[in-house]
Amino acid sequence: MSDSLVVCEVDPELTEKLRKFRFRKETDNAAIIMKVDKDRQMVVLEEEFQNISPEELKMELPERQPRFVVYSYKYVHDDGRVSYPLCFIFSSPVGCKPEQQMMYAGSKNRLVQTAELTKVQTGMGLQSVRERWCGSWV
Repeated sequence: MSDSLVVCEVDPELTEKLRKFRFRKETDNAAIIMKVDKDRQMVVLEEEFQNISPEELKMELPERQPRFVVYSYKYVHDDGRVSYPLCFIFSSPVGCKPEQQMMYAGSKNRLVQTAELTKVQTGMGLQSVRERWCGSWV
């Protein structure tokens, strides 16, 4: 991925939290919601959730503000195997301020690189994220 446009850096504490989250041993669904701290020009942790369903997670996302989410969930394959994919979701709802959209869009690639994620989902709003949820990527 290109480093050409980096609007905000990733908070070092968030980087460490993402590293630990990536290698977690728990088998419940979990999520990290992140936001851009405009004053610090940094992507920071907003909230962490354990044992959260996709529907509950969708309810936690703001309707008019962008957010980044890393979501780990249990996925049972057709042949019975179980995996725990890690998904990166960029929610940018319609109606956001253009300044916010630019800050988030310009920070996304750096965050994906920092978290070392491969499954990336971008949505214009909650409905878009609902329609193309993580399970369809596996």
